[in-house]
Amino acid sequence: MARLEMSRPDPAFWSGKRVLLTGHTGFKGSWAAIWLARMGARVTGLSLDPDQTPDLFEQAGVGDLIDSRIADLRDPAAVDAALADGAFDLVLHMAAQPIVRASIEDPIATFSSNILGTAHLLQTLRRQSALKAVLVITSDKVYANAETGRAFTETDALGGKDPYSASKAAAEIVTQSFARSFFDKAGVPVATARGGNVIGGGDYSRDRIVADIVRAGQAQGVTVLRHPEATRPWQHVLDCVAGYLVYLERLATDPATPRAMNFGPRPGGPEVTVGELATTAVKALGAKPWRHEPDPNSLEAKSLGIDASQAKKILGFESRLDAPVAVEWTMDWYRLQADGGDALTLCRDQISRYEGL
Repeated sequence: MARLEMSRPDPAFWSGKRVLLTGHTGFKGSWAAIWLARMGARVTGLSLDPDQTPDLFEQAGVGDLIDSRIADLRDPAAVDAALADGAFDLVLHMAAQPIVRASIEDPIATFSSNILGTAHLLQTLRRQSALKAVLVITSDKVYANAETGRAFTETDALGGKDPYSASKAAAEIVTQSFARSFFDKAGVPVATARGGNVIGGGDYSRDRIVADIVRAGQAQGVTVLRHPEATRPWQHVLDCVAGYLVYLERLATDPATPRAMNFGPRPGGPEVTVGELATTAVKALGAKPWRHEPDPNSLEAKSLGIDASQAKKILGFESRLDAPVAVEWTMDWYRLQADGGDALTLCRDQISRYEGL
């Protein structure tokens, strides 16, 4: 039997589209901006300045590819002012405080960014007359996790033991309320996408496994793992962003599309623990072996899986890079960049390679 051709972002659809992309200075946002600009979209970015050094936004010159606007989504007046002269066809809302440990250190800032920031954006978007669809990115951690080991589906209950997870579950409810109260009446689909744990070149965030390994390798240090036995739905950034773009295309062209969708590893693909991923990554970089230091106070889940079968059934989309291949592509990016490779060229080359799969 011939293999089913899977959906992928359609350059013909995106060419000329006016796209608002929040969080464009972040890791995933930078990859999304590069890909959208490559397809001919007219992208306006809205975000805070990058919060770490180095950062992919600056390395790849993303600000030169799009209309970059710096504003704090926690400030409704700043959001209104930043978007006052813009008209958008599509919105991809990726801006967030994305780190679990940071949310425990400062829960109020996390709730403000992820809940109020989403509400402020949606309120401002109510004035957009040409809007075709809005996609709000949340997380695989929005589900109430009883540690059963079962992969979550879109109909499972929302929850959150830590402030980050709770803030993203709340953002889901906020988004649904705005959709039903305002956007549905205007004929504008507003949906949420729940992505897995994303890895890829150019991620330098604190408390991210790959970024920690790269930093330790460059400093000839040792990566410390808190929960090497934990399982996560690892996904390459290109699989994640591709899923978001395919979903947004469908929302804009078929209003009957479901308003929540999981994106994660291909069903039946290899399950990889934190320790296994770290072992593969340090070997690829030639770094020192990782060390285990348990954190008895951690609220992070031991088991986390996400069922992405609805995306395959409804959108014809599934991830192309299983976890071992995602690690390989990620480490290739960092090695080549460390050897003097241009970050933007490396991103474009991997996007081109991905499109050809």
